[in-house]
Amino acid sequence: MPPRQDDESYADYAYRVLCDELIVLDIKPGEPLNDDLISRRLGVGRTPIREAMKRLESDHLVVAYPRRGTFAAGVDITDLAEISEIRQLLEPAASARAARMASPRTRQELREFAREVEQLLEGRQAQRDLMRLDMRVHRSIYRATGSRHLEDVLIRYDNLATRIWSLVLEKLPPVSEHIAQHIDLLELIAEGDADSAAHLTTKHVTDFENLIRAVL
Repeated sequence: MPPRQDDESYADYAYRVLCDELIVLDIKPGEPLNDDLISRRLGVGRTPIREAMKRLESDHLVVAYPRRGTFAAGVDITDLAEISEIRQLLEPAASARAARMASPRTRQELREFAREVEQLLEGRQAQRDLMRLDMRVHRSIYRATGSRHLEDVLIRYDNLATRIWSLVLEKLPPVSEHIAQHIDLLELIAEGDADSAAHLTTKHVTDFENLIRAVL
């Protein structure tokens, strides 16, 4: 269980842990989520758990039914086209904005992250670890936009896309080449090349959809 951060509320902690478990399907689609059991497992009161559940419901990661309870949302492969269409519109805009708006400190952090990704890919990484690395890169770019509203929307749709990825993960060939696109993307954003960053992001999102469709 990941530790709670010092500046993190109990509700935020519960949300972060449950969100991750739902995204990578550690909590299976359709599985019931019991407040009391989760409260004991996380060492968090039931009120923060309920707050986290409301946020997860708005993220379309859980579904609540009156008198029946709350369940992990299903993963519908047919949602892939719609999710990809939205991401193809927003992700390039986010990369371009990050290239324009990132602070000098953020640009340096992105360069260092590019080197970290490069080093990680030199070794043999499990598919699940590559998936989590992909999520980290996307979130670092969203944060670099400086727009909380854009960041929130993009995280929501990246989460939904990653759930589909998790569903077919074992069928996929090694995705190292797909993840390696992030090295150039992070460097383009750090250099302030908005047009090239947007173009590469469009390719990355399209390649992701094609990768998933190839095994469906």
